[in-house]
Amino acid sequence: MTEARILPITPRITNPAIQYKVSMPHPESHLFEVSLSIRFEELFSSLLQTSQKLDLKMPVWTPGSYLIREYPKHLQNFCAYSENERPLPWQKLSKNHWQIETLGVSEVIVQYKIFANELTVRTNHLDSTHGYFNGAALFFYIPECDKNQIMVKVILPLPNWQITTSLPKIPDTENTFLAKDFDTLVDSPFEIGSHQLYQFEVQGKKHQLAIWGKGNAEPEKLIPDIQKIIAVESELFDGLPYEEYLFILHSSSKGFGGLEHKFSCTLNYPRFGFRNQEKRHRFMQLVAHEFFHLWNVKRIRPKAFEAFDYEQENYTPSLWFSEGTTSYYDLLIPFRAGIYNVKTFLKGLEKEITLLLTTIGRKVQPVSESSWDAWIKLYRRDANSNNCQISYYLKGAMISLLLDLLIREKYQNQRSLDNVMGQMWHKFGKLEIGFTPEQLKDVIEKVAELDLCDFFRKYIDGVDELPFDQYLQPFGLQLKREDHEWPEIGMNVIRENNKEIIKFVENQGPAQLAGLDVGDELLAIEGFRVNADKLSDRLKDYQPGDILEVTIFHQDELITHKLTLAHPSPNRYQVVPVKKPTPKQEKNFSGWLGVSLESI
Repeated sequence: MTEARILPITPRITNPAIQYKVSMPHPESHLFEVSLSIRFEELFSSLLQTSQKLDLKMPVWTPGSYLIREYPKHLQNFCAYSENERPLPWQKLSKNHWQIETLGVSEVIVQYKIFANELTVRTNHLDSTHGYFNGAALFFYIPECDKNQIMVKVILPLPNWQITTSLPKIPDTENTFLAKDFDTLVDSPFEIGSHQLYQFEVQGKKHQLAIWGKGNAEPEKLIPDIQKIIAVESELFDGLPYEEYLFILHSSSKGFGGLEHKFSCTLNYPRFGFRNQEKRHRFMQLVAHEFFHLWNVKRIRPKAFEAFDYEQENYTPSLWFSEGTTSYYDLLIPFRAGIYNVKTFLKGLEKEITLLLTTIGRKVQPVSESSWDAWIKLYRRDANSNNCQISYYLKGAMISLLLDLLIREKYQNQRSLDNVMGQMWHKFGKLEIGFTPEQLKDVIEKVAELDLCDFFRKYIDGVDELPFDQYLQPFGLQLKREDHEWPEIGMNVIRENNKEIIKFVENQGPAQLAGLDVGDELLAIEGFRVNADKLSDRLKDYQPGDILEVTIFHQDELITHKLTLAHPSPNRYQVVPVKKPTPKQEKNFSGWLGVSLESI
């Protein structure tokens, strides 16, 4: 078994007054058993003399995943005892708030269980093969003592299991780790089990890759590419702000996602998604994205995230930068690292631009509002979401592209968005001081030496169309639109339980104007049965302006509507060279991407 390397311990360790013990005696039950010991005399004895009560709270969300996930819903079997095992009275004051009577008690022991059967990067998962947990989804915090050191001891269910985490191990102890405060505990996931652990170095710094789950991930091929990504991002930010870093990879059946931490990240990827080149490139983009976050959002963070409130939403309009700009770089970094070529990079841009320009919600929701409303919209999509929402990941990435090109064109590639990231790092990230939206705008304007009030008003706080051609033209590029080969019907249909179900109806599109609704069962067009997978082929027999009889079941009522077809909608946008590029355009393109315009 490979021994997990750990971060050097910087704080002095005595015997922390807050100590957790995490065990999993029956992993197949999906239950973590947690014991919390709190010694009052060292912690807050003066407070207890007046309050005589202990408040425990559990987070309802975790940083990096902007949704109230109600972690306490998985808690069961709560009980509390004194140091002499006397049961203590307690009551639950709210969904995440427990209060224990502590009169005359010098120590409290709290025991509870957490059900863990959700394999995502932001939750907990325990089965016969491993245990994985995030601090926010497993541990309580004491509001008055969230800055105190916390000890975590893990009891392994099997002798061949190992523990991997970015927390430092306490010397001369068995499976015992130290968090300098509750924020650090939340920011340090644990992978426990029979995972494979690989060690490598970049720029003299130690790194680990922990892989759980069977699949076709080949570490000997993944690690060199991960090293390249680390090196490129380190160069951008002038060094690595840590001594050791941990990548946790869950090879799952169908999952996808990542969650960033200051000294680690967790990645969830389909177990057989590493051999196909396109899927492998997508994985490396995921690595680039989460690793980039160790600067942008974990250290360069909005003011709202300077001090986390784990009980409620933490609002910011700046996720377009924290997540969107990171998304722009996750396309760019693997290209700079030589993992894929310029054509693959531009193809990635095409996909993002196409998705943006075919999402109707871009005309309704500003990206700053999308950031603010992440808590109630982005992760709670419904049948109308595409009509009224836009992702701050998606539009933020495309805004970052425009800003990068704007700065590069003005300064002949001697300045770029890289300089903005560098300034944000030195001004805010190194000191871990939260930035305001106004300070972010000020840094971008100073790098560009331009007044960007109009840009922000139109594209960040407004819903004006992003002028891609205006910014691409100086680099010898333009968008080429391709439309569908059939008239627009304005709805999406899928086969569900052997029925053709309407899942999306475009606002003011042909289907909506005709009276069709989400949830209707599509039966026939012009009296003939139609299947979801054959709908586009059927529409090729008609022209824009044709009126069709569309028969549906609406709440079990048979209805026939008359629907007027519209002109074909965009299917794809390509990024292509302009005809007869000028020498300046060719120079700008080469300065941006390091290859000639002819090469594409």
